Amino acid sequence: MLSLTNDPVLGFPRARLAHAPTPMDPLDAIMRQSGHPHLYVKRDDLTGLAMGGNKARQLEYYFGAALAEGADTVLITGAVQSNFVRMCAAAARKLGRACEIQLEDRVQGMPPGQDQTGNTLLDRLLGVPIHRFPVGEDEAAADDNLERIANDVRARGGKPYVIHLGPEYPPLGGLGYIDCAREILTQTEALGVPLKTVVVASGSAISHAGILTGFRHYGSNARVFGICVRRNADQQHPRVVKRSRHLADMLGRTGLVTEQDVITTDAYIGEGYGKPTAGTMAAIDRAAKSETLLLDPVYTGKAFDGFLGLLKQGMLPDDGAAVFIHTGGTPGLFAYAHLWHVARAS
Repeated sequence: MLSLTNDPVLGFPRARLAHAPTPMDPLDAIMRQSGHPHLYVKRDDLTGLAMGGNKARQLEYYFGAALAEGADTVLITGAVQSNFVRMCAAAARKLGRACEIQLEDRVQGMPPGQDQTGNTLLDRLLGVPIHRFPVGEDEAAADDNLERIANDVRARGGKPYVIHLGPEYPPLGGLGYIDCAREILTQTEALGVPLKTVVVASGSAISHAGILTGFRHYGSNARVFGICVRRNADQQHPRVVKRSRHLADMLGRTGLVTEQDVITTDAYIGEGYGKPTAGTMAAIDRAAKSETLLLDPVYTGKAFDGFLGLLKQGMLPDDGAAVFIHTGGTPGLFAYAHLWHVARAS
């Protein structure tokens, strides 16, 4: 069993939000179909907190810091159908703090009504103020606008805590995925199966960096494939390296992660963020019908398409466990309902 004695992760303030450890379930049907004996899904869609998702892990550390600083308002930015934003609003409600959210117009060409369903419907149910930001792919501008909102909060007598988007800020949320890495290692150890491979969506890079740093921190050489969902691999690779090294430095373990440890692939990204491919849709369909897993078209659908592709290519060794991390995002399915109507009509 892994020991937590003197683990530096325990030194960071944390607000408990996630139902953890989350289950790690066998992918029985896909194992039968492929002949691979050790395929699993880490169910981080089951973290609880307003329909769940992996961001509960990250928010534990952001809210830990916010509470330690005495903040009364948490600010965050994300896409219109952001899971992170929805869960931040829920965490604030749970912990008795105010929250204001900023929604960026990242995905063009969506039908009318996208901002009335899915995650945005839940944002409204949670009753948080919503600020719209018309720019979709400018992290610095989005963060600058958050700071303007933070100044408004201060002017009203509040004390804001800002969860920034850009990679120059400390990736506190990655500590949550160091926790996830420890859970996976404990679960595979209990199964008596060595962990060989993990596949995860790579967007902001915080979950990808956290899981990789966590494995190295706890002594595992498991390979982590990051399936790009927002940027091409040439852009994403250095981002993951930077985030991983920042996390290692936060743990006092400089040099823990090398550039060679970071694996990114953009073979499944298609036209970019929020634009599902035919492979994305097929992967969502297969997951639902074979394993009763509900994936989303933005993150997990593309990541599972990558998982299935790596399996077909023989990149997931069958002498150990291969784990797909289901990061959640289920509410986003409803914002893409038009894609299923098109598929049925064609």
